[in-house]
Amino acid sequence: MAGQHDGFALGVDLGTSNTVAVLRWPDGRTRPLLMDGQPVSPSGVYADPDGALHAGWDARRLAQADPARFEPNPKRRVDEPAVVLGDRSYRPTDLLAAVLAAVGRAAVNTVGFLPPAVLTFPAAWDATRRQVLADALLQAGWPPAAEHTLAGPTPPGTRLLREPVAAARYYTQVLHRPVPVGGAIAVFDFGGGTLDVAVLRNEGADPWGDSGFSVVADGGLPDLGGLDLDAALMRRVGELLGERHAAQWARLIGPSDPAQRRDQVRLWDEVRGAKETLSRSTVAPVAVPGVPEAVQLTRADVERAAAPLLQRAVDRAREVIAAAGLSPDQLAGLFLVGGSSRIPLVARMLHAELGVAPTVLDQPELPVAEGALTDLPLRRQLPTPAYAGAPVAPPVSPVPPPIGPPPVPSSPASTMPSSPAPTAPTVPSSPGPTAHTVPSQPGPPGWPPHAGPTVPGPAGLPRTLVGGNAGTPPPPSTPRSSWRRVRWVALGAVLALAGVVTAATLYLTRDRYPDLEFGSLRELARHQAGPERPRGMWTAVLDDRAYLGYPLPDNRLEVVAVDAGTGDQLWRKPTNLTADRWTGLVAVPGAVAVLADGSGSTPGAVAVLDGSSGAQRWQRSIRGDDDVHLSGDIAVLVDRTAGQLVGLRMGDGTEKWNTPSPRDQSGGFRTAVRPVGSDKAASGPAFLDGTPRDPWAGKGRRLVQIGADRSARLLDMATGAVLREWGNVADLDDLVVAHEDRLYVAGNEGGFQLLAYDLGSDAAPVVLYRADNDQHRPKGLVACGERRACLVQVQSGDAERTEVVAATEGETAVRWSAPGTTALVPLGEHMLTQREYPKPTVTLYDAAGKPLALRDRPGVAARLDAGNLLVFAEAPSTVADNRSVAGVWAGSGEFDELGELRDVRSASCSWNTRLIACGADKDFVLYRFIDG
Repeated sequence: MAGQHDGFALGVDLGTSNTVAVLRWPDGRTRPLLMDGQPVSPSGVYADPDGALHAGWDARRLAQADPARFEPNPKRRVDEPAVVLGDRSYRPTDLLAAVLAAVGRAAVNTVGFLPPAVLTFPAAWDATRRQVLADALLQAGWPPAAEHTLAGPTPPGTRLLREPVAAARYYTQVLHRPVPVGGAIAVFDFGGGTLDVAVLRNEGADPWGDSGFSVVADGGLPDLGGLDLDAALMRRVGELLGERHAAQWARLIGPSDPAQRRDQVRLWDEVRGAKETLSRSTVAPVAVPGVPEAVQLTRADVERAAAPLLQRAVDRAREVIAAAGLSPDQLAGLFLVGGSSRIPLVARMLHAELGVAPTVLDQPELPVAEGALTDLPLRRQLPTPAYAGAPVAPPVSPVPPPIGPPPVPSSPASTMPSSPAPTAPTVPSSPGPTAHTVPSQPGPPGWPPHAGPTVPGPAGLPRTLVGGNAGTPPPPSTPRSSWRRVRWVALGAVLALAGVVTAATLYLTRDRYPDLEFGSLRELARHQAGPERPRGMWTAVLDDRAYLGYPLPDNRLEVVAVDAGTGDQLWRKPTNLTADRWTGLVAVPGAVAVLADGSGSTPGAVAVLDGSSGAQRWQRSIRGDDDVHLSGDIAVLVDRTAGQLVGLRMGDGTEKWNTPSPRDQSGGFRTAVRPVGSDKAASGPAFLDGTPRDPWAGKGRRLVQIGADRSARLLDMATGAVLREWGNVADLDDLVVAHEDRLYVAGNEGGFQLLAYDLGSDAAPVVLYRADNDQHRPKGLVACGERRACLVQVQSGDAERTEVVAATEGETAVRWSAPGTTALVPLGEHMLTQREYPKPTVTLYDAAGKPLALRDRPGVAARLDAGNLLVFAEAPSTVADNRSVAGVWAGSGEFDELGELRDVRSASCSWNTRLIACGADKDFVLYRFIDG
């Protein structure tokens, strides 16, 4: 069957549910290879009673008589030693070879031979799985497998190419969409049986003539594809049939003879066809076997059924992009491939949630197969020589020039003072405590110099008294016994004061945040989350309570309150509010709030449940990009639609106060609102981004509002009163952080300044730091100590030249090299840096920028208190899997390996200094990690 012919080439995308091949002619034209007259062929395999294997449409037709002999998704069985079909056992290699043989026959029937071919495979497949594919090629009569790498020329044979690489090449070489060298593209491959997401970086042309896309991050959902959408639509058809045709519906979903099985296959085909029609129109009929009238499905039916499933897909895409060390807006493109991606809601949800407009084609099944053909480029036509015998220059593959400025070598990690000096007045630092010593004087004749009693010195620390009354010899008339008593009294005073000094010294030098004495993870309790796998799970832990939430089938959210000490359930209550998309829980003292996100014209909402009983206190709609700041006694709604802040009583949701937002000259009232943090809040458990889990611990509740007119206002949450106001402070996209008595502002621009405003006065701001040049931009501003702010300084997008800047009032700013840092988490006087690329890593530094621990430790870390961290081996995910966890005390930097969180959706986890609460696959699990 194998043969060669100049110019012809075949690209094959062997998918989980369907297989597609694209044939290229010598003149460069491409067209889908028709198999049984169709451009898309099922990947299923049927074993007949004689043991022969049939693939594609033949297998689908034969399966109607005996489904037990049919395997619809042989690619999913690649890891199994054997697959039983009917009364025989087959290797996965046999099943894949049957599919490839059917493709080969179609190619031979079309052009007379099997052209050179490229076969794609999933990015996550390891060498063992690729070997199964290579064996299947040989068994099907194809040339042996030859995989392209960037290390050298590809050997002869059937080329193997990663699916997302083929898609990325189609995007750049066929669609002519630019991806600069060093730039990245995300490929969202939503097929019939699986979802695969990958982020690829353009490495430029390699010496062997192939475009060098490399996969920097990939992931997927093996249990989510078009078949799952079909199943959801089938349930909708059953709902529309209702009780009128209950008996016929029961036969269709549970066939008992070959005729009923054929009817079931027909119904699935009808539903699948209606789904595809609804990608182009708003209504489609479904002919249900045995039912006279057709059921009318609408696009709304598809979107209602698909939205919960697609939310998982969008979440997975966000995770893979983050795993690549990128935010969605840093992508050069988002390319949708796979037949299921043609559903309009897929692109809409990705666009709405990631902020990137995806590229999707009318036939999204074809790009992977056609992109694979780029691995076999057409030979170029040689120019006609100017005269007989003139030499002809060989064709040269162009190497695109690098984009952007030439790379600058990164500087080694060091501590450097910032070059510019502050121009505004600065607050001098207080002098540290010093020992005050008085020169010794001689005592009585024959006595050694006397060190008298210790008393507090000028800085409140002990001072040794020598001379004076303590060292003056007794008058001659004083009896020696009296002086002996005086000496004993003095000695007693010395000992007493020494005890006071020792106690004071121990207090001042004590470790305020000792090691939490981490122990192994121990399961404390499990709590059920309904009879079926919930589509979303959320947790929140605060003080002695853990709250667990999951959506019910009727779209209400059920919340479970658990005693964090014992793991016992305290109450379980559903909300009175329904929502298509729940987004989380927020625990506050005495209550828990549940949040729902809006979609389209549907507003979002917040509902507050009483922490003691679970009774719903109140609910309120939230429109557009409104925010809400919740505390134990007041909730402040940032109503951007009406241009105001509204204070709501947490007890019943009634309005307590409102104040208009500042307006600019054109009447606009866009605003940004930030809570004023406290040392106590910054010393407690935090989210992974460093945000305190209890932001209102410590001082009174206050907010800072940045107005459209660049003003800044300090507001009291309880009354809405404006406590202080400044003009010309910050734009809405500037970095702003408020902490204790300071407001820190860094302009979101090159050559920025870091300023500190005193929240207690109208004084001019202090310049803490000024960037060296216009290439420096700030990100990740945090408060990181007493009157101290820290930020990440990035230079012209060069991640290797990223620095951390720590600036304290009255002192020269300190900065140190921290390549690739994307976020900062304060840990007492220490600083935790997080890097997302090429994989998430963390490093702990002291106040001067010296690495203390976790030097490029893989994973992500969360603050437990100002001296202890919880380190997860991998970034959080909405997919249930295992997560290794370690505890770290900053005082020693040593690790305590706690063990694994088993089968949890780690993105749902919450924690305090004693336990972790997570959603698992079908229930919630609480683990303790502290001994005692």
